[in-house]
Amino acid sequence: MNPKELTKEYTNGEVTIVWQSAKCIHSANCVRNNPDVFQPKEKPWIKPEASTTEKIIDTVNKCPSGALTYFLNKK
Repeated sequence: MNPKELTKEYTNGEVTIVWQSAKCIHSANCVRNNPDVFQPKEKPWIKPEASTTEKIIDTVNKCPSGALTYFLNKK
């Protein structure tokens, strides 16, 4: 597997964040908009349980490259 083409999913139970490494341009919009969730120096670097679903969606929608997307989990 090519580490530059990873796709990972992170969930808080309500929303799942999907990160595609190949699309990431490291703009850091996610880190600036929601530093409680997006912590690039940590592993895992995305901690969706640290924020509200609404704030996560707002942050993901600001990703300029489309590396971050989300889907709502079925209840």
